[in-house]
Amino acid sequence: MSKPELLVEPFIHLVDVTHDAALVAWGAFHFRRDHDEARWEILDDSELPEVCGRRTCIGHDAEPYGDATVEVLDRDGEVVASASTTDRTWVWVRGLAPDADYRYRVLVDGREWAAGERHDCVEDPRGGWDLAPGGRSYDLRLRTFPDPAAPTPPVRFVALGDYGVGIRSDSEASRRQRRIADLLDTLVAEGDVRFVVSLGDNIYQGEAGAVDDESGGEDDDWYSSFFQPYRYVLAQVPVFPVIGNHDTSDTEGSDDRAQMEDNFHLAERFEGPGRDRVDPGLFYRVRFGRDLELVAIDTSTDPEEDVHRHFQAERQLGWLRQAFERPDVRWRIPVSHHPTYCAGPSHEDDPGMIQTLVPLFDRAEVRLVLAGHEHNFQLGRVEGRTYVVSGSGGKVREEPPARLGERGVDLWAAHAHLLAVDIDGDRAVLTPVSGRLPGGAPHPLTALDENNRIVRPPFLAG
Repeated sequence: MSKPELLVEPFIHLVDVTHDAALVAWGAFHFRRDHDEARWEILDDSELPEVCGRRTCIGHDAEPYGDATVEVLDRDGEVVASASTTDRTWVWVRGLAPDADYRYRVLVDGREWAAGERHDCVEDPRGGWDLAPGGRSYDLRLRTFPDPAAPTPPVRFVALGDYGVGIRSDSEASRRQRRIADLLDTLVAEGDVRFVVSLGDNIYQGEAGAVDDESGGEDDDWYSSFFQPYRYVLAQVPVFPVIGNHDTSDTEGSDDRAQMEDNFHLAERFEGPGRDRVDPGLFYRVRFGRDLELVAIDTSTDPEEDVHRHFQAERQLGWLRQAFERPDVRWRIPVSHHPTYCAGPSHEDDPGMIQTLVPLFDRAEVRLVLAGHEHNFQLGRVEGRTYVVSGSGGKVREEPPARLGERGVDLWAAHAHLLAVDIDGDRAVLTPVSGRLPGGAPHPLTALDENNRIVRPPFLAG
């Protein structure tokens, strides 16, 4: 019997950007096949020590692959900033200009990391999927955020919820995630998207081989649900996550918070003045110029505090009161997994959020609220505020909602999609997009009202 063949496939992750810095990470996934005709299989984390002599492969706590330097280059190809490390697989590169375009590269032991054509999860002529040269290479570029004191320029970002089913299985959910991931890839490559907001359920418990029976607690689980489907997006724009019920023990038998912490570099990004991460739970703020601020709210259950939900704990509630203290930001947008208002078919309005959070939204004159959880698209307006549910980045629930037309839900659609949000001054335009039209233009997702009439996007917030 021949010795199994091994493949190490390197990855690059632009974890975060601010107005003057970028957090860049790198790593790799390891694969094995027994012979040339076999499919490549990803190594389980438990196999890494024996096969590769490593304990970890990617994320904040991954072991180094060598002495590394990240160089940031201007339009002329000149290095304008750099940072080096010998004991990590990530660095902050500081001293960048606000709202500026750059290119960057990662050097490990003097060689460019992940250079050339990459092996991706591609369609196999035999059926299903396999790892093979995909005809693509990394386009390593970034754009810093505007200065927090400067007016916010016109900006587009994408919100994407309930996507983490994984793309390795030959299932419809996997195919949906792949289609929406390809759509996001195109939007980012065209240069229109500045960042992505994850609305939770970043990885699901394994089902039909979609992810893994371990449910998301190890790096190899995240390959097919996060790192591979969004591979080239993750090298160009940051993802700002929230916690979903499938990311914790709310719904599943294991809690994936430690892996969320590692793969999203949460402590490195969100602790300290300005973003003010509050633990336990995931609460933080992100400012994009003077007029746009995201506020991430952890709506998962709290197994330790004497409360039902993380946002109801006194320390967390105190932080939320401060975050929504006054209407001093034109677009302060709360983002969470669970929606405040929901018409179903599987979930209802959330009384705890309505009682605790809506008065805070009122005080800060919030005009747009984003959430996931229900696997469809919903939009509703309550007292001048727009509430959106965008929870079908991979999973879709096709049954019609039972309470359409009631308070907080005016429209709905059952189709895999992402939500493009365009903000320009006092105007916010919302466009759910389900794919691409012939010729390549984005295909907006139409919605239905309570009378089953078609309503076409875009939709205005507020």
